[in-house]
Amino acid sequence: MASSKPICLITGASSGIGAELAACAAADGFDLVLVARRVSGLANVAQACQRKHNTTVTILPADLGDATASRVLAAELRAKRIDVHTLINNAGLGANGTVAALSLESQLHMIQVNITALTELTRRLLPGLIERGTGAVMNVASTAAFLPGPGMAVYYASKAYVLSFTEALAEELRDTNIHVSALCPGPTSTEFGAVAGNSASKMAKQKSVMMSAASVARSGWDGLLRNERVVVPGLANKVMVQALRATPRAIAARLSASVNASGEP
Repeated sequence: MASSKPICLITGASSGIGAELAACAAADGFDLVLVARRVSGLANVAQACQRKHNTTVTILPADLGDATASRVLAAELRAKRIDVHTLINNAGLGANGTVAALSLESQLHMIQVNITALTELTRRLLPGLIERGTGAVMNVASTAAFLPGPGMAVYYASKAYVLSFTEALAEELRDTNIHVSALCPGPTSTEFGAVAGNSASKMAKQKSVMMSAASVARSGWDGLLRNERVVVPGLANKVMVQALRATPRAIAARLSASVNASGEP
């Protein structure tokens, strides 16, 4: 794929924050590689970006819950001669339930998507960015990264990993022209809550602080361009994160447990 434009690869791009990040990148002159399981969703996002921004879009369907998916995806990029400038690891999932109650399979699947695939894709594509001497990596974490999450333990822990990994990577690349940023959204109007099993009452309570996917994506994209290591969209979320930094971990865990008891991440 010969392109005069820089190329942005986005995982989890079929809806929500990923789809809106695709719109941000396309508006700023990037061609796109869109990755997700749902081909129909990817096609809709691709069509919108092509129509509005005259963007070249490559769709690569993949289930990052499959341990071989990242390797296969990297091989497809090489075969198509796609040189990725910006990698956005947005794919992720959560599930409500205690460690004892959730199946081992579901928790390992979460780790595969949220941690392993993100790490593997970053490692596989990073040499190209370093060789070129420019590029960017955005990893989508969550405000859940800042506290323990009883009732969603693996999800919260996976996002803590994403945040720590991204901050460390940013420091490792500090003397390069590669931007590295962790996007940490709070409650966002996407499919995540329903997929994770959040109750209707909990999602209703979130509405007062819930941000749109477009607003979150815009904050994240602008932060990446500014090379901000950690981007927390929205004033309420920023205040919450600062408060959590000063809260003893045991107390934060108790508060989180009460929130997650009825299905709110």
